[in-house]
Amino acid sequence: MAPRSRAETMEENRAKLIQAARKCFSTQGFAAASMDELTATVGLTRGALYHNFGDKRGLLAAVVTQVDGEMAERAQAAAGKAGSGWKGLLAEGTAYIEMALDPEVRRIVLLDGPAVLGDPSQWPSQNACLQVTKQTIARLISQGILKPVDVEAAARLINGAALNAALWVAASEDPRSVLPRAVEAFQLLATGLLAKGSA
Repeated sequence: MAPRSRAETMEENRAKLIQAARKCFSTQGFAAASMDELTATVGLTRGALYHNFGDKRGLLAAVVTQVDGEMAERAQAAAGKAGSGWKGLLAEGTAYIEMALDPEVRRIVLLDGPAVLGDPSQWPSQNACLQVTKQTIARLISQGILKPVDVEAAARLINGAALNAALWVAASEDPRSVLPRAVEAFQLLATGLLAKGSA
C-alpha cells in the first residue's frame, strides 16, 4: 500500500477536525467548546487546527458551511418531492424553516453562526442557495406562474423570509409553537408572487 501524500493527510485531518467540531459545537456551543479537548479527541494538536482553519472562528465557518450545505440539499430534496414548480419552491422554503428544530442546525447554523460569523445572507453557502432560487423564480415567471417581478429581488426576499423565519424559530423559547406560525406567514408572503389564476 502506497504511503499517503501530505495533501491526503491534511484533508483527512481537516475532515476529522470538522467532524469533531460539529459534535462539540452542537452539544457545548461555540463559546464553551475547548479547542484543546476537541483536537485531543481526534489525536491532533492545536497546530493542526490553526494550520487548517486559522483559528476557532475559522473552524466554525467550515462547520457552518458543511451543515448549511446539507440543509440546502435537504431543502432541495423536499422541493423535488413536491415538484419542480410553485409547490417545490414553497416546499423548499418550508423545509428550511422546519430544520430550525434540528438541534445541530439550531445551535451551529442559526444561533452560533450569526453571532460569531455575522450576517448569514453574506455566507457563501447562502449565496449558492440564492442562485438556485433565482433560477427557479426565473423559470416560474417565464411559465406565467409568477408575476413579472425582478428575479433577484424576489429570490432575495423569498430566501430572506425563509432564513429569518428559521432564525426566529431557533431563537424562540418555544420553537415548536413558533414553527407553524413562521411557516404559515412564509407561505402567505410567498403567495403574493403568484400571477392571477395560478394555483
